[in-house]
Amino acid sequence: MTTPDTPAHSTPSGLADAEYLRLAHAALAAIETTIDRWLDEDLIDIDTHRTGGLLELSFPGGSKIILNTQPPLHEIWMAARAGGYHYRWADGAWRDTRSGEEFFAALSAQASAQGGRALRFEAPAA
Repeated sequence: MTTPDTPAHSTPSGLADAEYLRLAHAALAAIETTIDRWLDEDLIDIDTHRTGGLLELSFPGGSKIILNTQPPLHEIWMAARAGGYHYRWADGAWRDTRSGEEFFAALSAQASAQGGRALRFEAPAA
């Protein structure tokens, strides 16, 4: 039962659904924009395929990183060669639910390892 002091829908992240979707989709769009820039600069050939809240990054050599929004949990999940990770919005950034590591730093490290060169993704302005 909802009382005047409790929200009708409590979420793990504390975000309203619309705000979660805005932040999650902005994160995926920033990743796509960065990869498009790298392609234009002939830095590295990473293929992207996006379907709704799922973004697949295919690296030279055949490895992949899969990024997937999880609206019911208000999370972004990353599956990389090194393992699977869950990120939730906290303190103005997407943070690993176990280690607290920031999402774009972790994605940069995973992409660098799988791409064979230093790659850096940056968070969009919130």
